Amino acid sequence: MKKYIAIALIASGTAAFAHSGVKNPDVMNRMMGMSELAKQMKVIGTMAKGEAAFDADAANAALAKISEEASYIPSLFENKATDPKSEALPAIWDNWDSFTAHATELEELAGGLAGTIQAEADLGPAMGQLGKSCGACHADFRAK
Repeated sequence: MKKYIAIALIASGTAAFAHSGVKNPDVMNRMMGMSELAKQMKVIGTMAKGEAAFDADAANAALAKISEEASYIPSLFENKATDPKSEALPAIWDNWDSFTAHATELEELAGGLAGTIQAEADLGPAMGQLGKSCGACHADFRAK
């Protein structure tokens, strides 16, 4: 689980740097959407690591926002836009059904978890599930 928390925190910290110099507006929109996902993962991750005080309402709101943002992923990638700063692999468009299935999985997972965080002990399992979902998509569709 610590691996998934670390990935979320690193992703959110490098988002601003990655966006500098992006010229394609479609790619910029995708990056902003992914940055919002990372931001919400950071809300949960910092609580799970004890770096922020536990707040069930904030954690559940972050899960709801992750679900909402995940629902936008297919529309953000409909155009096969490229940019040297993009980490999106061409496999996205070559394997569109698999890519969109990953997005739907994240949307449904986060939506199902939203409202279930009642105690600090609930954060770890939620982060583990979210991290696996995000990681599965990144393994196939994001440049390393």
